[in-house]
Amino acid sequence: MFITGFHSIEEKIRSLKEGTKPEFKLYYSKPGPRVKKILEAAKKAGVPCEQTDDKKLDSLVSSLDSVLQDHRGLVMELNGSNNTPSNLVDFDAWLKKLDSSAKEKVTVVLLDKITDPHNVGAIIRSCDQFGADLVIVPEHNSASNIVTNEVVGRASAGASAWVPVTVVKNLVRAAEQLKDAGFWIYGADAGGQNCTQINFAPKSVLVMGSEGSGIDVLLNKKCDTIVSIPTCGKIDSLNVSVAAGVLLYELYRKSL
Repeated sequence: MFITGFHSIEEKIRSLKEGTKPEFKLYYSKPGPRVKKILEAAKKAGVPCEQTDDKKLDSLVSSLDSVLQDHRGLVMELNGSNNTPSNLVDFDAWLKKLDSSAKEKVTVVLLDKITDPHNVGAIIRSCDQFGADLVIVPEHNSASNIVTNEVVGRASAGASAWVPVTVVKNLVRAAEQLKDAGFWIYGADAGGQNCTQINFAPKSVLVMGSEGSGIDVLLNKKCDTIVSIPTCGKIDSLNVSVAAGVLLYELYRKSL
């Protein structure tokens, strides 16, 4: 598996735990200032680095999505038998750990049928910037390989290496478990309460649905409050990743 994108590669290196043997390798051609900086960090972390030419790099990324083939002189190869990202967590274990902690403010983002990895990556980036504690995605009907998908990694500017993500079989069941754990569920949809006028609960779940069909009917019924963003434009709605960013900022702002 190969990764391109400076942010994604940098965060993979930064996410290495001290004393852990890296299961990836860097290939680079003529290094510019940014690549030199990444190589320096990689060598300090014990990551093998090999200089080659652009022709070799082109061949390494030839099977990737066309967007990801723009390597800009640097490619990371993941190898080894265990490439499970460290931020991929078990939902039940996460809940149990939360129950035993004294943390008062917790924000969870639940993504329903969001299949575009660019949108997912942008949402994860906002989650990192505004302190979300967990992203929940369904096993089906979502961007495939949510954590390891390198379009997601690139769109998130590397944040997908840090933000905890869990994959569940049933979003409705996950919402029920969160409610049982004391969370208030906020569904994002047009016609809801103005988000600027809401006092968000200390334990909040933000549910974002697909731009086409919105939040699933059964999941919508689990929401305690429907929230919307006041706008003044001519078109009917914001892009889902933009909307998630605005709502996450509103939760973050009100917690300051």
